[in-house]
Amino acid sequence: MRESRFDKPVLIYDGDCGFCQRSVNALKRLPVDVDVTAYQFADLELYGTTEERASYEVLWVDRSGRVNGGAQAIARLLVSAGGVYAAAGWLMRTPPLRWLAAGVYRLIANNRHKMPGGTAACALPPAARESA
Repeated sequence: MRESRFDKPVLIYDGDCGFCQRSVNALKRLPVDVDVTAYQFADLELYGTTEERASYEVLWVDRSGRVNGGAQAIARLLVSAGGVYAAAGWLMRTPPLRWLAAGVYRLIANNRHKMPGGTAACALPPAARESA
């Protein structure tokens, strides 16, 4: 078992994105003990990540410091919530659903400025969209 670096997991998201904020507000209703923070206010070096990655995808940092991004961050959050949420999370972590979840996540992330609550501030920089 890996040594714990943090008291509880951390979910890091883009606090400048209205769609991201609305999504995180919905996720906060899940029965999971997690710190939720916008990357703009997080000590990203402490969490072993960069501003570039945190602006590109939601991040889940587990208690041991392992970082998962995108659909796998959401899957880890769901697993931590337990019950039916955990079942959905485990399915999202298993091929071929893992690949499907990654594609759907990327499609949404690349178009988050067009989603409900999204604004021009939500748009990923062109370089980030092209690397997806």
